[in-house]
Amino acid sequence: MGERTPESDPRERRRRMRRHDREILALALPAFGSLVAEPLFLMADSAMIGHLGTAQLAGLGVAAALLTTVVNVFVFLAYATTASVARSVGAGDLPTAIRRGMDGVWLALLLGAVLITVLIPATPAVVDAFGASETAAPHAVSYLRISALGVPAMLMVLAATGVLRGLQDTRTPLLVAVGGFSANIVLNALFIYGLDGGVAGSAWGSVLAQWGMAAVYLRVVVRGARAHGAVLRPSVAGLRANARAGVPLLVRTLSLRAVLLIATAVAARLGDADIAAHQIALTLWTLLAFALDAIAIAGQAIIGRYLGASDREGARAACRRMVWWGVVGGAGLAVLLVAAIPLALRLFTGDPEVRDQLLPVLLVIAVTQPMAGVVFVLDGVLMGAGDGRYLAVAMLLTLVVFAPVALLVPALGGGVTALWAAVAGLMMGTRLLTLGLRARTGRWMVTGAA
Repeated sequence: MGERTPESDPRERRRRMRRHDREILALALPAFGSLVAEPLFLMADSAMIGHLGTAQLAGLGVAAALLTTVVNVFVFLAYATTASVARSVGAGDLPTAIRRGMDGVWLALLLGAVLITVLIPATPAVVDAFGASETAAPHAVSYLRISALGVPAMLMVLAATGVLRGLQDTRTPLLVAVGGFSANIVLNALFIYGLDGGVAGSAWGSVLAQWGMAAVYLRVVVRGARAHGAVLRPSVAGLRANARAGVPLLVRTLSLRAVLLIATAVAARLGDADIAAHQIALTLWTLLAFALDAIAIAGQAIIGRYLGASDREGARAACRRMVWWGVVGGAGLAVLLVAAIPLALRLFTGDPEVRDQLLPVLLVIAVTQPMAGVVFVLDGVLMGAGDGRYLAVAMLLTLVVFAPVALLVPALGGGVTALWAAVAGLMMGTRLLTLGLRARTGRWMVTGAA
């Protein structure tokens, strides 16, 4: 009889799976909390503005959409920083890990300063181009101009969150998110109602909360830097490295945003009931994506650490286990969504036509959730490996495949269900194919601290 190796021993395999499970859940559960905290608190913010009037709420909607788009474009600050910091942690070099994180924070501050100089003078033109009505436009301009002052803080929060995730800490971002957004609600209530500040008061409350969150993160990172003797001042080489790592992730993010914008534009051509159903479906799809993205965030941190420690087998085993969690998580969300469909139909709309359009769309989303779970996981794994260039190419290819099919939906007489078959089926299926092929090759497993 041959001698059992650790790889062939069932008990050893089970022990390793349990270890991976503990690692994944320890990072993913707090990450999920911080991801869902923001939209939940923003809903409360919108509810407060909504009581001021329809024009104010419409203005907030336009300004918030523009602001969210600007900030989401720079989400690579979190992703790239997580990967680089995690690699240094895996290599056992905490001073370098924190120094790389500080370079990411400095880059965020510089980009934020540039965005302020662009956004404030361009706000009226941007709001006008967005098609805001004459009554909503003044409120949108007011909110966006004031909120622009918080953009550097928002970008610094992204980068600092990436630092802590790379350090295998997702609990602190959860606490900061809950504290920051709770403070945002209190400040908004004070400025909107107590000081009669209206939409402008809401913007000032958000800006103060954002800079407060940035200050807390900076205190945590600076304290870690001093404890490990890391340099706090920015380095040109570090800024350049962070920017270089961020460019392909920026391309990936812009391509994904283009997919969603095309889908919304096509839905708008289908009719009022279709665009209403599409908007509700997109809201629910985004909420489900937050849950799956929590596993992807764990993947970024864990894979980066294993590769930094030159542990290819550990990285491969962690990847396999996270894919399993992606499938299970997606299947669980699918069951929850199907069970919640009757409630969702009543909660989001009273229009029978919209409900008729929405029902099959939600079923399409539910059926594709296990596939979406794998896509999110593999996306996080490749980000953690620093495989940004491949992610950019893969997302561009997905856009090329998706766009003509989506644009043909109205011409072929398809409705919003056909459109969502393209979004949740074709788009996510293309991503599954491209990311799955890359994961199987093992070319992403480049080891070492850099």
